[in-house]
Amino acid sequence: MNGNVTEEKEGKHVQSLERALNILEVMAREGAPISVTELAEKVNLKISTVHRLLSTLSFRGYVEQDPEDNKYKLGLKLLEIGNSVLNHSSDIRTIARPYLEELVEKCNETANLAILDETDVVYIDQVESKNLIIVRMFAQVGNRGPVHCTASGKALLAFYPEAKIDEIIEKLEMVKYTNETITDRNHLKKELQRIRQDGYALDWGEREEHVRCIAAPIFNFEGKVIASISISGPSTRITTYYMKNELVDLIMSTAANISQKMGYKMR
Repeated sequence: MNGNVTEEKEGKHVQSLERALNILEVMAREGAPISVTELAEKVNLKISTVHRLLSTLSFRGYVEQDPEDNKYKLGLKLLEIGNSVLNHSSDIRTIARPYLEELVEKCNETANLAILDETDVVYIDQVESKNLIIVRMFAQVGNRGPVHCTASGKALLAFYPEAKIDEIIEKLEMVKYTNETITDRNHLKKELQRIRQDGYALDWGEREEHVRCIAAPIFNFEGKVIASISISGPSTRITTYYMKNELVDLIMSTAANISQKMGYKMR
């Protein structure tokens, strides 16, 4: 009887842990130091509860408090954990890195490497453009982006099993970021079909206005999509002609070369 009760409890979420993780996620999204009062309002908890959780997180190094204004920011412990996560992806990052550098040498635009985590694309490596006019873009190492409005995300999602695609699409909030953002699920499914057929994904400024991106999938030895590689830059430089007549072949051949390095056998 006691064993059954224990198993039942273990199967449930731990409320205090859920709350602590929610606090960390909100702080990550804010991207700037935040007061206990502001944080309590955003996570919908009492100030006293948030203060207790922050004290524990601070003790373990996950958050830090500024002694001058008493606001909290994320701690270095999270950087340590983040680096550990990236190290687990070291094979693909190590193999892809020279290709990212080669892309930048050839087109002088920013090259990105990304993986999929449920409904988000996560950027795990990047080589920035050496252009004199550099556009600071959302895609940066460690950042997450919604899969429905990023070329990197769509290039990954398109090559998932059909059932998994449907499952992920159902979870998507389909937030509209620009006038180019796809906000209709059926439209997204048709776009994914096009990507599977053509082998590459496009972003015409769907996440950020005036920023364009082209991406292609990377496969492993089992034929499973594991990452995507992309080129991104301002629409003033990445014109429609340049995108379709030069960058398509470049990104697809690069993705194919990395896939072969990962053991993928081209059909």
